Amino acid sequence: MTGNRPSELDGLKAKHRLPHTMEASTPPLFLAPMAGVTDLAYRILARECGADLTVTEFTAASGLTRKNTYSWLKVESDPRESPFIPQIFGGITDEMVQTVEMLQDRADVIDINFGCPAPKVCRNDAGAALLRDPDRVVSMVRACIEAAKVPITVKMRLGTGSGPNTALEICKRLEKEGVQRVCVHGRTLRQRYSGEADWSQIRQISESVGIPVIANGDVIDSSSALECLKETGATGLMIGRGAIGRPSIFYEIKRDLGWATEAPPWGEGGDAIARHWCWNRYLELAEEIYSESPNKNLKRHAVSFTKGLPGASSMRVELHRETNQRKLGKMVSDYLVKLATPNEASAI
Repeated sequence: MTGNRPSELDGLKAKHRLPHTMEASTPPLFLAPMAGVTDLAYRILARECGADLTVTEFTAASGLTRKNTYSWLKVESDPRESPFIPQIFGGITDEMVQTVEMLQDRADVIDINFGCPAPKVCRNDAGAALLRDPDRVVSMVRACIEAAKVPITVKMRLGTGSGPNTALEICKRLEKEGVQRVCVHGRTLRQRYSGEADWSQIRQISESVGIPVIANGDVIDSSSALECLKETGATGLMIGRGAIGRPSIFYEIKRDLGWATEAPPWGEGGDAIARHWCWNRYLELAEEIYSESPNKNLKRHAVSFTKGLPGASSMRVELHRETNQRKLGKMVSDYLVKLATPNEASAI
């Protein structure tokens, strides 16, 4: 590591190492934290499909410290998800510190978000908006590390897009503070999700720090995964939009790159069979986890699982009208099974 702080920090860092499961023989694949997508059932599904690590939906420190029920539901976990990594965001350091103290009894790692470009988050001086002020980012993270009994990691963008990008400076400084890993999305706040991710700037960071750097942005299949690793020199990859409605992407990447030799949980077959299995498995997990409570993300997942498929547009008209969640789940399952087994479906 470059630029070590005094020995007392070295001792702190030795105490708060990342769990050994985060040190993989092949580059680890992360499911990115995504609001309205990475609920607990979907995170477990992604793990079953080959994701090495998952992160919760980003959750407001203000909601957690006020003990908002909905906020705390976002940071529920399950032994199948180990290590458990909740992600938090906020613009008030005291709230962030309090949140770290409240979460560390259940968390294996706590991740801090400086990457969200959503206007409602940035208007509150949180997420990617804080990248305009490196001193404030470092001060906030330092306070969280001082309060933490578990490792602290950070996710960020390249910068705000107004003025020079700040990610390289911030990553160097956060390493000295004791951050255990950084994930960098190769876009700025201003870009949101437009244009292409700048992998070259992630490489600059990878070559400038000694902690793991995870690359995020534009990984959608095994070819882009391999290219991203080559271009960035990153330790691992975080996949966001490429995994929406397609959790099988994790297995597919590992299979195509020779990282996986075992059969997938859906057995033999192509994308249609995998998608049908994943949808049914998500329904099983959601029923187990949420029981009789409404699944707030079900309709969004249904749309994602069927997006771009033959005849999906007309089916989704009915899907949006359906208010019964069991019927909605079956509607999508029936649609996907016809794609997975067209000969059987036509014979019925």
